[in-house]
Amino acid sequence: MTEYIVRFIAGGIIVSAFAILGDMLKPKSFAGLLGAAPSVALATLSIAVVQHGPQYAAAESWTMIYGAVALGCYSVVVCHLLIRYRVSALPATVLAVIVWLAVAFGLLAGFGGAA
Repeated sequence: MTEYIVRFIAGGIIVSAFAILGDMLKPKSFAGLLGAAPSVALATLSIAVVQHGPQYAAAESWTMIYGAVALGCYSVVVCHLLIRYRVSALPATVLAVIVWLAVAFGLLAGFGGAA
């Protein structure tokens, strides 16, 4: 139960800090960008450091980086499918998930990650 309380408090503090930072930046579209993924990742990594040590958290951070690279590739593929090839949204996103998974697992298999 203590772990859930720590996750709640750490997550809330970090999410709030990123929301404040996003609110101070211009344009306001940065607020949504900074509100979710970075703050949750930092909260998760801080809990991983406390529970499992810094080496485990470092390995986990690499898997997060691989996921971010894969998300970038997914976004590029979705944009190309939507704009260049005029594919509708649902098929474009479903097809691009295959790219996301291939890139993420390819990076994980090629470079390693969580121990």
